[in-house]
Amino acid sequence: MKEESGAAIGRPVGEAAGLDARAATRLRVLNCVRQSGEASRTDIAAALKLSPATVTFVTSGLMAGGLIEEVTGSDLPEAAKRGRPRVALRLSKGRYHIAGIKVGRTQMSILVLDFDGQEVAHRTLPLAQACMTPDALVAAILDGVGAVCEDLDGGVDALAGISVGLPGLVDAPGRFVHWSSSLTRRNVELGAMLEQHLPCAAFVENDANLVAKAEQLFGEARGLNNFLVVTVEYGVGLGIVLDGRLYRGERGCGAEFGHTKVALNGASCQCGQHGCLEAYVGSYALLRRASVAMGNCEIATVRDLVQIASSGNAAAQRVLDEAGQMFALGLSNLINLFDPERIILSGAEHRIAHLHSEKVLAQVRGNVVRVDAPLPDIRVHNWDDLKWARGAAAMGIEHVSALKVRRLGK
Repeated sequence: MKEESGAAIGRPVGEAAGLDARAATRLRVLNCVRQSGEASRTDIAAALKLSPATVTFVTSGLMAGGLIEEVTGSDLPEAAKRGRPRVALRLSKGRYHIAGIKVGRTQMSILVLDFDGQEVAHRTLPLAQACMTPDALVAAILDGVGAVCEDLDGGVDALAGISVGLPGLVDAPGRFVHWSSSLTRRNVELGAMLEQHLPCAAFVENDANLVAKAEQLFGEARGLNNFLVVTVEYGVGLGIVLDGRLYRGERGCGAEFGHTKVALNGASCQCGQHGCLEAYVGSYALLRRASVAMGNCEIATVRDLVQIASSGNAAAQRVLDEAGQMFALGLSNLINLFDPERIILSGAEHRIAHLHSEKVLAQVRGNVVRVDAPLPDIRVHNWDDLKWARGAAAMGIEHVSALKVRRLGK
């Protein structure tokens, strides 16, 4: 059957790259049902500009594959008053659990969602080390997944996929980690290593991209096509969404905002280079620079540093001011490059309050190319690790959806 083009709603995302035309149409229909909650075949045809025959054919295959189901007793909006009642379709309930995992420095958060995005179980577990060997990290992830799946019927075997988010340079399509501050070694095939011990597919993603996905689906970017998410925690990350799609770069190494250079021969960064934005703004960098500025005084957290500055310590305040100045420079460069609808600053409030003060925003305005139009909206959204894990699980749902529709044709 000939496939037809359609509107943007339900279109395949980056994870669907490589699907043939028929599988891509199946995925668009599946996404349309997911976005609608419930939809009739007539509604789907109208939304995607597909013929009724195409929709009937595609939905039959999706139902046979257990991805969608008919809803009995549904009250669809604007249902036909006469003739045969329209039957609603929805995602199959209780099928295809997906685990999203956020790997932090001190803990790992795991969230399990069902296929339509409802939470099933979650756990937050401590990590023995901030930086591990690949084998040790895989073991920690497997232990965590096993723990959270104790609450599921069927245990780990009930999972259709897991999606792992961690900081660093990640080739998501290849499930390959070029470099991460969570790993002692470069060039790790983390997805393949995980799948050796799992009954399901394993996906790997840069954690800032997961926050962008979470903002797109659940947060401050719903309804936006072009936006940026800047994450600030131990390091600095960036998620880029252009024309509704996540942008990763040719090698999966794009959007490394924290490793853009802001100073020649500047401060050393955890990536091994010098002068990176992260080396002035990341929490480890702030504490390191504050310790030197204050005569090797030991400061445990960014919250402590902010409190010391608020008490009148000039050296501590200079460190925060320098970080704000560097951050403003970075944000203005992002605006000049992308001209986004919105920039979302994401991180714990105590880590980023000094980075979105009126003084910093004034510096951003001063560095942006001047046109007779308002600046992009810049707003703060504080996410905890469990919400980052939700972004990982949402990304996993997209990957699993693409896998399932591809296999329907086999």
